[in-house]
Amino acid sequence: MKPILIKTPIFKDKRGFFKELWLKKKIKFSCKFTAMSFSKKNVIRGLHFQAKKKQSKLLSILHGKAIDVCVNINPKSKNYGKVYKFILKPGLLLYVPKNYAHGIGFFEKKNILLYHLSEYRYPKYERGIAYNDKKLKINWKIKKPILSKRDILHPNFNQLLTKKI
Repeated sequence: MKPILIKTPIFKDKRGFFKELWLKKKIKFSCKFTAMSFSKKNVIRGLHFQAKKKQSKLLSILHGKAIDVCVNINPKSKNYGKVYKFILKPGLLLYVPKNYAHGIGFFEKKNILLYHLSEYRYPKYERGIAYNDKKLKINWKIKKPILSKRDILHPNFNQLLTKKI
């Protein structure tokens, strides 16, 4: 399975709007954990994954605009190493299956992202890939990225081949 960008209907009136984010009949997804992040313009988070207790994710931008990047990290897949990119803004939902590293870069001054995850967060299993890995050739469209200390230290994609993920 590959990442899927989903547009769900928005019901607007003079008060504002109502939006369905996720319908079980459309995507088989079981949520164990929900989180939210606030990010400033030019922040890049990722590329993240869990080596064990792998997570599938359902993501929705509540405010702002972002580029979302998913990388297939399943060495048994014919699409191993394939990069998928999506532009996320309010009104869109992205499903990221297990076996994908995930990263997101933000374009607006204020960005709020809602995450629904199929598995709990286990810091001891958290891993990452360098956002600027030369093999993956990801154009984030962000000239001066703001990164966490942890994300700066992530290894490149080829180093995944030498480690058991």
